[in-house]
Parts: sequence; C-alpha cells; structure tokens
Amino acid sequence: MRPERKSPAAPLGGGLSRRAFVESLCGGLGALSLADALQTPVAAANALGPTGPHFAPKAKHVVFLFMTGGPSQVDLLDPKPALLQYEGRRPDSADLRTERMTGGLLPSPFAFKARGQSGIEVSELLPRTAEIVDDLCVIRSMFTFNPTHTPARNLIHSGNIASTRPTLGSWVSYGLGSENRNLPGFVALCDSPNRKSLWRSGFLPAEHQGAHFNHTETDPKKMIRYLTNDELGPQAQREQLDLLKTFNSRHLAATGPDAFLESRIAAMETAYRMQFEAMDAFDVRKEPQKIREEYGDTPFGNGCLLARRLVERGVRYVHLFSGPGQPWDDHKDINENLIKRCPAMDRGAAALVRDLKRNGLLDETLVVWGGEFGRTPVSEAGDGRDHNPYGFTMWLAGGGMKSGVCHGATDEFGFQAVENRVDVHDLHATILHLLGLDHERLTYRYAGRDFRLTDVHGRVLKELMV
Repeated sequence: MRPERKSPAAPLGGGLSRRAFVESLCGGLGALSLADALQTPVAAANALGPTGPHFAPKAKHVVFLFMTGGPSQVDLLDPKPALLQYEGRRPDSADLRTERMTGGLLPSPFAFKARGQSGIEVSELLPRTAEIVDDLCVIRSMFTFNPTHTPARNLIHSGNIASTRPTLGSWVSYGLGSENRNLPGFVALCDSPNRKSLWRSGFLPAEHQGAHFNHTETDPKKMIRYLTNDELGPQAQREQLDLLKTFNSRHLAATGPDAFLESRIAAMETAYRMQFEAMDAFDVRKEPQKIREEYGDTPFGNGCLLARRLVERGVRYVHLFSGPGQPWDDHKDINENLIKRCPAMDRGAAALVRDLKRNGLLDETLVVWGGEFGRTPVSEAGDGRDHNPYGFTMWLAGGGMKSGVCHGATDEFGFQAVENRVDVHDLHATILHLLGLDHERLTYRYAGRDFRLTDVHGRVLKELMV
C-alpha cells in the first residue's frame, strides 16, 4: 500500500512548488509530452527487472503481422478442391454453427500451386509469399473457441477473452526486458489508438505496455507528437530534466515512496533519450529507394519495413496491425476484396522475411502471420464468408522454427482442424519458448494468485523447431 501523499503543491525550497515549477515550463520540455504519447514506462516500478530468459533462446525478437478481421485460409494457404465438387451443398461435416446464417459450400476461384523445394501449395493471390515459402512453417490446423471479433482478438493477443489481461508483447517485455534503453521494448504499429487494449500491460508493471505509433505516417514527427523540442537544444533540455529531477527527489524524500512519481521520472528520461534515436529509427525514408520499392509504398509495406528497422535496433516485440478497421472481415464480396487487398500484404510480408534473411536477422527474429480466426468454406450472403474459429492457417518464419514445413490439416472442406491441432495457447507457449522463456514459469502474482499468459494450458511445438 502506498504511503499517504502530501499535497503536491507543497513548496520544495525557494518558495517554488513542484507544481508551479512544472507549470512554469509552459511546454518547453518536449520530453514531457512525448512521455505521455508513449505511455512509457516505469522501470522504477519493477525493481526486480526481467525474469528470464530461463534457458538459451533461439530468438531475440518477434514481429507479429496481424491480419485484423480473420483472413480466409481456403483462399490463401489451405487449398480444398472438394469445395468445387460439393459446391452449394451442405454436408454434415460442414454444418457447423457460426455467428451468422450461412449457405452451401463456396469454392475458391483462385488457383493453388505447389511452390519452392518444399512443395507447399500457395494461392495465386500470394505470388511473393510463394517465393519465400521455403522459409515458412505453415500451420494449417489452428483453432480457437470464440467466433466473435473482440473476445477472439483478446484471446490471441493475451490468452484470455477478457479485455484486461496483459498482452503477449507485454509478457515478452516483462520476461526479457529491453535491449535498447533508448527505444520501447514493445511497439504497436496501428493506424488508430482505439485498439489500445490490444497492447495493454494489464496488471503487469506499466513499463511493459506497448508504445503505439501510427505506421501510416512516414514522418517521425507526425508519428509521435512532440517528438522533438524545436525551442531548446539537448543540453538545455538535459539541464531542465536534471533540475526537475532534483525537485522530484526532494518531494519523494518529504512524502515517501510514490511509484507513480517514480514512474513519471523514468518516463521523462526515456522520452528524452528516445527523441534523438527515434528520429532515425522510425524514419523509413532513410532506406534506399530499392528497399522501399521491395516493401511497397503502402501503409502495410512501410509498417513491415519499420518493423525491420526496429528489431535491428533491439526492440523486442513489434506488433503490426493490418488496417484500417478490420479489413480481412469479408462477409461479402470476398473475391473482389481479396484481389484488391492481398498485393500490399503479400509484398510487405514477403519483403520483411527476405530482408531479415539477407541481413542475417531472420535466425534471431521470429515472424508470425495470422488473424484472430479464419473464414468459413460455406457462403454468407452468396459471395462472402463468415468467421471460422474451428480451423484456420497461420505461418511462422525464422527465430528457431523449421522452414519449408506444412503442419497439421483441416477437414476436406477446410472447416475444422482435424490433424495435429494447434490452439492459441500452444502458439503462445511456442513463441515464449523460442525466446528462452518457460511459459509455465513466466508468472506474475496479482490479486492473491499467480497468473501466466497461457493460464493452465499450452504445449510447446518442439516438433516444429530446429
């Protein structure tokens, strides 16, 4: 329990109160605003520091490419020729309940072809993914238990359908700490701050909350408000911070420990350092034109390129949301929508894997691709597909995963995972294991009990690791 605080307006010497001093700055210290924008941190609140790794890691970083809304596995990575044979019909095995009324089986109009030395079949919608298929571990047997966006999205981000639990990136940050004290350990790249519950730290110390940036911007000054102070140079800012720190220290000495104030001090220090390094790290415009063209000049392509720049600078966990909204939620016009949407995603994701490999970073960086669930092989409204939690596809690359492997299978129509089934907790346990973290030992005591990301579930997919 925190000691009772005295009034923050109490004088700190010289007749100048701490509050009056902060007000006198009149916004002159850009780091103060930047600390708010980052929702940064609090090293002081977690005196114990990182808990791991528990054993030698295979990966140091994670990039999660999240296809918001749920991509259609039967159109992209899980070919089902039986759909054509039974078009319009509703066999018993395809008579599963989903969120909405659905009709008969709906074949994919897109051709699949075995690609690479591995021979993994990939849709014509993903020509660039097909070029890197030998670097991928494709899991065709993912499943979950909730067909609704919000709880299913919470589940894949935090291992629980509640919107209050710490997210995967926060657990990684809590377990491993940061490699670069000048940048956040957990970065969320999203076009909107409204999804902030998906990078929350929950009951974990606040320093492990994801720092949000709008990757649709390419100018770092537009990504982060008040990134730099245009009125004061670094030395003047340093002097202001040191003076403010002196006042804060006197205040702490007078009132006793205050985790919130100590967190604020740490936040301002992080923000001060970050405003210089972030100008370089977040500026994809500094990349050679050839590299930018490889990723594609699209929001998703720029996000993938930014993710590479961040992990090479030591950011532990980068979560990139495909947006705006939930674009992969194709309840109607799915064929038309996929033709429009896939090129940017395909180009950016493939470029990221290829670029990481070219730069010697793929072995230590785990790339994860997928959504909160898949889509039904039966039709909705004639030309759409409903949510499908029973069976869907994700892929992983690098970071200690086997490559050129296709794991598990759905039924003949692509509705249910039936062979080597993998649930969300297995995915989380595997990601943590690759980072050197034992998912059963990575716990945090809160409200009188020990919590963990995988709760009482989770099996590490060691058969898919090198």
